[in-house]
Amino acid sequence: MTQEVIQLSHIKKHYVIGNQTIKALQDISTQVNRNEYVALMGASGSGKSTLMNILGCLDTPTSGEYILNHEDVSQLNDNKLAQIRNKAIGFVFQTFNLLPRSTALENVMMPLVYAGMPKSKRITRAKETLEQVQLKDRMYHKPNELSGGQRQRVAIARAMVNNPEIILADEPTGNLDSETSYEIMNLFSEIHKNGNTIIVVTHEEDIAQYAKRIIRLIDGLIDNDTLQQTH
Repeated sequence: MTQEVIQLSHIKKHYVIGNQTIKALQDISTQVNRNEYVALMGASGSGKSTLMNILGCLDTPTSGEYILNHEDVSQLNDNKLAQIRNKAIGFVFQTFNLLPRSTALENVMMPLVYAGMPKSKRITRAKETLEQVQLKDRMYHKPNELSGGQRQRVAIARAMVNNPEIILADEPTGNLDSETSYEIMNLFSEIHKNGNTIIVVTHEEDIAQYAKRIIRLIDGLIDNDTLQQTH
C-alpha cells in the first residue's frame, strides 16, 4: 500500500519587494509517496528552490496546506519547524556545508547532538553511517583533507544519520566533476533501495534521469509530472 509522506494543496508563496509582489509559487498541488525518488526540475526562477525550502520546512507558504507525515506543517513556528527538520528530513547541499575544523565523524554526529542522543551512541551511529557511504577509512579526516566527492559523501552520511523519512538534495552534484557526480547519484540510488524517500532538486537532465519521477516547474506552476521507465 502506498502511503503519502508529503501532500501539498494549493501552495502559494509570494514575496513583497518594495511595491512589487513576486509570485514565486502560484498554485502547487501534488503528493509524494513513501520511498519515492523524485527529481524537481526547472530553470532559474521557476520556483524549484522556493518549493524545496517549503518541502524542507525551511520556509512556510503564503497560503495552502502542507501535510508532512499526516501533520499540517504549513504555518508552524520556527521552533516547531526546526524539530520536524531534525527528525524527519535530511539535507544535502551543493556546497556540502561541512564544519571545516571538525572531522568527518564529528560533522556526521552533529544532528545527533541536536537530537539529544548520548555521546557513545552518537559515535557508534555516525561510524555506521560513514561505513554505509564507503568512508570508513576517512572518518578522522577534516573536510580540507577530502576530495569533493568524499566531502559530499560526508554530507550524505550527515543527512542519513538520524534515519530521516526524507532526504532532500539541492543540486547535490553541482560542485563535482561528471565521474564523481555519477558515483554520488549511484549512492542515492542505493539509499533509495534501502527505503528512503528522496527528492533531488536539479537543473541537469542526466542527474534527473536517476529519479523514478520528474516534476518540472515553470513560473511557479507544475508544468508536467512524469513517471520514468525504471532502469
